[in-house]
Amino acid sequence: MKRTTLSLFAATAALAALGGVAALTVPSGAGSAAPTAAKAPARLPVQRSMALCPAPTSSDVGETAYTAFTPVGGAKGAKKGTAELLSAAGSDKKDDSNKQDKKGNKGGKEGKESKGPAPAGTSVLSLKEPGKPATATTGRSDAPALIGSADGALAPGWTVQQTTVVAAGSGRGLHGLTCTAPDTSFWFPGASTAKGRQDYVHLTNPDSTAAVVDLELYGKDGRVKSGAGEGVTVPPRSTVPVLLSSLADAPTEDVTVHVAARSGRVGAGLQTADDKKGGDWLPASAEPAADAVLPGIPGDATSVRLVVFAPGSDDADLKVRFAGPNGTITPAGHETLHVRSGMTAAVDLGDVAKGEAGSLLLTADGRSAPVVAALRVTRGKDDKQETAFIPAVQQLGGRATVADNRPKGSTLALVAPGKEAAQVKVVSSAGSEGGEPAEKTYTVKPGTTLTVEPPQPPGAKGSFAVTVEKVSGGPVHASRMLALPKDGVPMFTIQPLADDRSSVKVPEAQQDLSMLNR
Repeated sequence: MKRTTLSLFAATAALAALGGVAALTVPSGAGSAAPTAAKAPARLPVQRSMALCPAPTSSDVGETAYTAFTPVGGAKGAKKGTAELLSAAGSDKKDDSNKQDKKGNKGGKEGKESKGPAPAGTSVLSLKEPGKPATATTGRSDAPALIGSADGALAPGWTVQQTTVVAAGSGRGLHGLTCTAPDTSFWFPGASTAKGRQDYVHLTNPDSTAAVVDLELYGKDGRVKSGAGEGVTVPPRSTVPVLLSSLADAPTEDVTVHVAARSGRVGAGLQTADDKKGGDWLPASAEPAADAVLPGIPGDATSVRLVVFAPGSDDADLKVRFAGPNGTITPAGHETLHVRSGMTAAVDLGDVAKGEAGSLLLTADGRSAPVVAALRVTRGKDDKQETAFIPAVQQLGGRATVADNRPKGSTLALVAPGKEAAQVKVVSSAGSEGGEPAEKTYTVKPGTTLTVEPPQPPGAKGSFAVTVEKVSGGPVHASRMLALPKDGVPMFTIQPLADDRSSVKVPEAQQDLSMLNR
């Protein structure tokens, strides 16, 4: 007697992509005897998202705001869901010898009583509904790292922004960061171990088992030899800060840091503090590619420094161009850049913007090799200088979201680096304390950067979120600058707008009839 067996290949599976998870289900009619042709992967809303926020500051004069947001309409018909940020377990503390009290005295704790960080698992911020930001603030110098997750209708596009104002001392300025999803590899060109800089890489492990991470540093002469960065253990649901200068034998002005997980996964953030030029979070660069787009150089930038690293086995030759509001030009004296394999190259572009906001475009010039890149941007002069960073940013795919926007404090930079214009839809949410959303569509001309304030939500109170989505046309890249000037210092921070992980590609399950009638 013949036996009839019907097997389904990948009848159920789970797909995880950059912290977002979607469920794969069997299509209806799976019992049909006719074979089914393979179909292109479908995009489905994620069912779970994660975000990891490093400890914001060790300064006694720092104030931090957390903002969480999920756009409306990400997962129709999904259950309501939850979205919550919890404190991570405590870990090694930063060196506090340079901490300053509210009077600027080092080592003091004037005006604050230390009660220790919140216990692990303590809820810091919960989001209740899509379309309305939720906020929380803290002035604690021992505020912990946060581990967050969202599911159901709150998962697609869930975004968390961490914004800290450090009023005085080393690193004085505005420190902004879009909290990251866990991953196994991060590239940070633009770090430094030079005198006057204190750069920390923060490693946060969201899982129940330990993660083991290698920290690789590359300078102008190649790999910085140090065994101290190899095999760093990050305990479960915990965070570990590492001072980069402790991994190098000699000070190095321009360093590329590669965070590579041997086992497990982590969220990685790199915070810089300069004695004279302020500080900020350095966002990770987009994945290595032959071309790079770095959007959002402010028009009043007094200094722009480009840092590029070639991680592959080949050298990279790059054309350098500046895309302003009216077209693309080549910076005089900096037409090309040669980057040797395994080495970090840096070049000062000065006041390349010359009063007109724009973006930097790097394209392969003959010899093509993947690179990672970032800009260190300085505004202000003398003792009123402030610094922020712009990494290479991937082009807008589905939708990008950035939280914690302030009226007249936020600016979007949209650049179309190719030969085709792009239409972009920008939606501002209601405010965290009320108001109505607003929407506007912009056209970005080819080879230009369009700099705009996002539409102001009518009657908005508190901060609001902004989503950016390409409607049509060629590739477009984007960033957001938040400016909060204080005491004559042009405090600012710049966040790249990458995909907000609202959906993932899921291959459709197929029937396997190879065992039929055997």
